[in-house]
Amino acid sequence: MTEARHRSPRRARRSLSLLLTSALAAAGLLVTASPAQAESTLRDLAAQNGGRHFGTALTYNPLNSDSQYRDIAAAQFSAVTHENEMKWEALEPQQGQYNWSQADSIINFAKANNQIVRGHTLVWHSQLPSWLNNGGYNGNQLRSIMENHIEVVAGRYRGDLYAWDVVNEAFNEDGTFRNSIWYQGMGRDYIAHAFRKAHEVDPNAKLYINDYNIEGINAKSNGLYNLVVDLLNEGVPIHGVGIQSHLIVGQVPSTFQQNMQRFADLGLDVAITELDIRMQMPADNNKLQQQARDYEAVVDACLAVNRCIGITVWGIDDERSWVPYTFPGEGAPLLYDGQYNRKPAWYAVYEALGGTDDPGEEPGNPGEEPGGPGEEPGEPGTPGGPCDVDYAVVNDWGNGMQGALTVTNTGSSPISNWTLQFTLANVNISNGWNGDWTQNGSQITVTAPAWNATLNPGQSTELGFVADKTGSVSTPTQFTLNGATCS
Repeated sequence: MTEARHRSPRRARRSLSLLLTSALAAAGLLVTASPAQAESTLRDLAAQNGGRHFGTALTYNPLNSDSQYRDIAAAQFSAVTHENEMKWEALEPQQGQYNWSQADSIINFAKANNQIVRGHTLVWHSQLPSWLNNGGYNGNQLRSIMENHIEVVAGRYRGDLYAWDVVNEAFNEDGTFRNSIWYQGMGRDYIAHAFRKAHEVDPNAKLYINDYNIEGINAKSNGLYNLVVDLLNEGVPIHGVGIQSHLIVGQVPSTFQQNMQRFADLGLDVAITELDIRMQMPADNNKLQQQARDYEAVVDACLAVNRCIGITVWGIDDERSWVPYTFPGEGAPLLYDGQYNRKPAWYAVYEALGGTDDPGEEPGNPGEEPGGPGEEPGEPGTPGGPCDVDYAVVNDWGNGMQGALTVTNTGSSPISNWTLQFTLANVNISNGWNGDWTQNGSQITVTAPAWNATLNPGQSTELGFVADKTGSVSTPTQFTLNGATCS
C-alpha cells in the first residue's frame, strides 16, 4: 500500500483554480480564447512517464460525424480500443460473413494519428452472434469455430495491432470459471487453446487476458492470478493482464497497486484497459472532486508499477458513455462532460501525469453551451414545444444498434406520468432502460418509471435502448410527450 499523496499549498491553490475553471465551463459561463502556445497533452505526458500510453475507446458513429469528438480523440490519446466494432457479433453476424468497414475505419484513424491499437476482443461469452450462441455445438466444433475466428480476425489485422485481449471476462466473482459456452464445451483448456492460436497467427502481438472487478486483491483476482501462474508453467504464450477498472466514486481499492505489482512480478505487463469512475446522479461538486481524486489514485498506482504500460479510459465524454444505459441512475464517469468540457478529473489526470503548465480549455472548445453566450444555460436556442428530445445512435454494428435519447421539459409546468412516443422503422427493441418500453410495429412507446414519473421544468431524463435491425434505420422525425409534439 502506498502512502497518501499530499499536495503542496501552491499545487492545492492551482487545483482549486482548475476546478473552478472546469465548473464555470460546464455551466456555460466561461469563454476563453484558445491558448496561443501548445499545451502538453495527456498522450505526451504519459509518454514522458516511461513510454506509457494514455488511450481511449472509440465508437464508429461519433468518430465519423462529430468533429469535436474526433479532434479530442486525435490530440489527447495515444492508444485506441474499439468499443464494440471488433466484438464477434459486430464482425461476423452471419457465419462466415464478415463486416470489416467500421473496425477498419477506426484502425485507419489510429494510423493517421500515430496511435497504437488494442484488439478487443477475440474470445468472450457476450455479444456473440445468434448463430453461435444457439448453434448447439459440441466441444470439438466450438474449438474449431473459435480457432477459425482467431485465424481470420487476428490474421486480417496482423501487424496493425500492438496487443489483443485474447480472452475476456473468464471468471465469476468468487474466482471460479464463468460457465460460458466456451467453458461448457472445452473446460478451462479453451483459454490455453485461444492464446496458442492467437500467438500462431500474430506472433508479434502482446496477448492479454482481460477482466473486471480484479482491480484489488480479492477472490476474483486471486482466481485469475492462479490461472496465469498455471498458464505460464504450461508454456502458454501470455504476455499481460488487462485490468478493466469500471469503478465507482470513492471505491478505488486500496490494494490496486499491490495487485498490479504481483502480476508484474510474474514477468507480465499490466494495463488499465477500460477505466471509468461512475457516480450516482445527479453529479455535484463534491462527487466531481472525489472522482478527480480517484482518477489521480489510479494514475498514481499505474505509475508506481514499472510494468504498468498504460491506461485506457472507456470513452471520451459522459454523454456517449455506456454507463447510464447499463447502470440506471448512475453516470458522469469520464474525463469530459457531454459538451466536451474538461472535468476536474481531467485536470487531476493531467497533474498526476506531470503536467505543470495551465492547460486552459480544449483547443476549439471555448466552454460555451450550444446556443451561444447570450442564453441562460439549458435554455433552448429556438422556440419549440413544451419538450425537447435529443436522439443519437451510440453504436451501430450492422445487424444491431444502441440508441440514446435525452428528454427535456422545456415548459413552465411539471409533466407528470409522462409518455414518449416516436416512430423507428426496421428495428426490434430487445432492451430499453430508464422507462417502460413497448413496441407496436414501428411505433415506440416509453412510459415513465415509478422512480422518475415527473419531469419538472428544465429537468431532463436519459433513455436508452438496444435493438436488432434490418437495413438502414432513419432518425425519427417527430417525438411526442403526453401527446404534445417536442422540438
